Amino acid sequence: MLRALGRRPEASSNGGSVRRIDVPGIIGLFGLLLITATAAFPQLFMPYDPQLRVGPALLPPSIMHPFGTDEIGRDLFSRVILGIRFTWLPGMAIIGASFLVGTAIGLVSGFAGGWLDAVLRRVTDVFLMVPSMLFAIAFAAVLGPGVENSVIAIAVCWWPWYALIARDEVRRILASPHYLGARVSGASRSRLVFRYALPGVVPALIVAAGVDVSNVVMTLSLMSFLGLGQPDPAPELGALVSRSLDSLTMFWWLPILPSVAIFLICFLANLFADGVRHALRGR
Repeated sequence: MLRALGRRPEASSNGGSVRRIDVPGIIGLFGLLLITATAAFPQLFMPYDPQLRVGPALLPPSIMHPFGTDEIGRDLFSRVILGIRFTWLPGMAIIGASFLVGTAIGLVSGFAGGWLDAVLRRVTDVFLMVPSMLFAIAFAAVLGPGVENSVIAIAVCWWPWYALIARDEVRRILASPHYLGARVSGASRSRLVFRYALPGVVPALIVAAGVDVSNVVMTLSLMSFLGLGQPDPAPELGALVSRSLDSLTMFWWLPILPSVAIFLICFLANLFADGVRHALRGR
């Protein structure tokens, strides 16, 4: 994957194709790997305990406290590091669950055809008609605040995009010569699904998942901003911004630096998605 992501096709002067290093895609890949390591092992990156007072309150950014301190005197950099954990890992769980559920439903819908395909398409269309953000917020409000409830609320309405992509890819593969040849040769249904259909569906879904990372991160951040995430004093990124908005003019680092962390995660995810899209183009 790294080799494919590192080079993208580019037309040459003689009409052929050359490959050049995809620097933005590599930056996005290594950036997301660093974010994943930070989320998985935050204690390795936190200079202080994020829940304890470690200095005077409302100190501006300095060498001792790169992001300054909050209104209690806690180190903001350590709290942002822990906030990445509360945003990144749930986001990956949402994408993973949506990927699996959407792929399964799309494969069944595409292969079955007939009334089953029609029913699954109507169910998918119902979910797609309702704005996913509003549905997730309403569902989370019913379940109550908390990371687990936010993950459930978002995942419930996130899978239809993957199901739609998987279904359309399956219908395209069913009409392809290599699939028709395998079917005529007597290949079993399970072989047709896992050997011919699924490998053709996965690349499109990988690209969709890469693009979707920033959307999920923004949705989780918005829900914590609205108070539907972990209750105070959990340092979710969106909640850190929400709790300190009133201090923007006097203590700018409190809302701005957690916002920068959200922006960097989304920016690196978009770089990675663009690199994946180019790496898988034509495959």
